Amino acid sequence: MVRLKTKWASVALTAFLAGAVMTGCTNSGEKNISAAAGSGTEAQTSGGDLVQLVWYTIGTPPKDLAKVNDEINKYIQDKIHATVEMKMLDWGDYSQKMQIIIASGEAYDIGFTSSWANDYFANAKKGAFYELDKLLTEKGPGIKQALNPAFLEGTKVNGHNYGLPTNKELPQQRVFRFNKTYVDKYKLDVSKVRKIQDLEPLLKTFKENESGFPPIPAKIAEFLPFDLPVNDLPFFGVPLDTKDYKLVNVWETPEASSYLETMNKYYKAGYLPKDVATQNDAGDYFKTGKWLVDVADAQPYADNLWSNDAGYGVVSVPMHEPITFNWSVAGSLQAINAKSKHPEKAMEFLNLLYTDPNLINLIDFGIENVHYKKSGAVTKEAIPDRGYGFPAFTVGNMMLTYLNTNDPADKWAKFKAFNESATNSPLLGFQLDTSKITTELANLKNAKEAVYNALFSGTIDPKDNLPKVTKKLKDNGLDKVMAEVQQQINDWRAKK
Repeated sequence: MVRLKTKWASVALTAFLAGAVMTGCTNSGEKNISAAAGSGTEAQTSGGDLVQLVWYTIGTPPKDLAKVNDEINKYIQDKIHATVEMKMLDWGDYSQKMQIIIASGEAYDIGFTSSWANDYFANAKKGAFYELDKLLTEKGPGIKQALNPAFLEGTKVNGHNYGLPTNKELPQQRVFRFNKTYVDKYKLDVSKVRKIQDLEPLLKTFKENESGFPPIPAKIAEFLPFDLPVNDLPFFGVPLDTKDYKLVNVWETPEASSYLETMNKYYKAGYLPKDVATQNDAGDYFKTGKWLVDVADAQPYADNLWSNDAGYGVVSVPMHEPITFNWSVAGSLQAINAKSKHPEKAMEFLNLLYTDPNLINLIDFGIENVHYKKSGAVTKEAIPDRGYGFPAFTVGNMMLTYLNTNDPADKWAKFKAFNESATNSPLLGFQLDTSKITTELANLKNAKEAVYNALFSGTIDPKDNLPKVTKKLKDNGLDKVMAEVQQQINDWRAKK
């Protein structure tokens, strides 16, 4: 991700989306439910050989997965002369199990991948996924028509596509998020907040009038205007307004220094938990309401989503205009196994997920009048204890899915406008070859882990510690890494 932060913030919005669509799921202990016979084999039918695709995807397997899978196969069989066996692997198990599946050569055709689970870029580089360029043209025209071009551009690896991003929010827009209860109670003006320093009068007012918990409940990270070529190493990058694409040491820039000094000031003032640097679990402050401000990544109508989840009002203000980064386009993809015996049929099935509203709504929400009921032409409401839930953000074209009854009618139009409004980051489409700097990257990651939380939570004074940190990074190969990355950026630009 192109910013300085801990991973929890980047996953916050996805977690809320996943929680929203998974409500009502049962049998969470069941790790894998197969819903149709076969494993990438052929079954004889009156019409000839019927291709049976195997699809691994992420999420807690719901009780009625097999029932829904049967309906999916009834629907697609005549359309593409194929069926699909859905194999859902639970959230915490997915990456590890997919590593084993890929390494063992187990037969499957389609699999979920992303920048945060079943590492898309690493798997594409090592040849685990099928190159899709030709298939997209021949069997996936609906996919190319549905997706904003930046989705496919930002997920290219060595100039080729190996995965199909979900059609959802495309860019990043980081926001300060506020508990409206206290905003209203103390008449706090949040409208002019754009950077971390702007929070000071609000934090001071809260601290003077409330006791028992700090206004900032957990680690936060302001948006810093740099494009990072290595997300896990947020100390070198290209400025967003770059003209020469030269890497800089982010931690030595005025923007980073100002942020670190401000966070240290806030920590000393008691605006953060005393144990914020070692905090593994911030607690469920969102449910308890014991917080004033945190940081999240937004999408259209995100305040409505957060307010519904919290049970009280949540309001947000953006730090910047929407920007499309490599990580933001790779948050959710489906890939075809490089060893699939049926890549054409797999692409035909995936194409339906971007073009056929009946199929994508069946996969996402289950069977009408069993798992949900329509409340309008394009709206639905879930049936309580319905036995089915699927993480809609993980697959296909979300903009073909039914709205919840209380969703604004223009929700998907706003998403499209949001995507179209985004500016591309300088390194969109650049993928680093780490083969020459593997040892140095590992050493730098260890060096970062030793100090990052303390430094960026404000727990330690940056004036005293940042020079020591910079020396340690250089001792562990920072200069060599930056030189190699710079050369690759130069080569990439020359080829473009």
